[in-house]
Amino acid sequence: MKRKWWIILVAPPLIVLFIFVGGEIVKLLWNWLLPPLFGWRQITFWQGLGILILARILFGGFGRHGTSDRSVLRHRVRERVAERMGERMAERLDRMTPEERERFRQGMGRWCDFDPSASESKPQNEPAK
Repeated sequence: MKRKWWIILVAPPLIVLFIFVGGEIVKLLWNWLLPPLFGWRQITFWQGLGILILARILFGGFGRHGTSDRSVLRHRVRERVAERMGERMAERLDRMTPEERERFRQGMGRWCDFDPSASESKPQNEPAK
């Protein structure tokens, strides 16, 4: 595997350029929009850079886009929780008597705004009035 020695030379200036451009864009947008609209004062480059960093911390993270290890882990945890909830629900239903099960279904039907007894009692082929 070849070492990419040129990255050591190119990366630091690109990072500095990226930081400068980001701070300058925030400063220019702020000074163009907010003072005329809201009467707020203009900001300096350093204040714009601070706003950019604060926004990244609060809303954007630090450059980890796409699928990260954390999002995969979160997905696995959610799947496991859902699976475990299903298992526990099946265990509880198995321990219920038929009367308790029917009462549970009726309660869930009301909670989900669906009443199975009302739909079962209506004839299916009744003409509209």
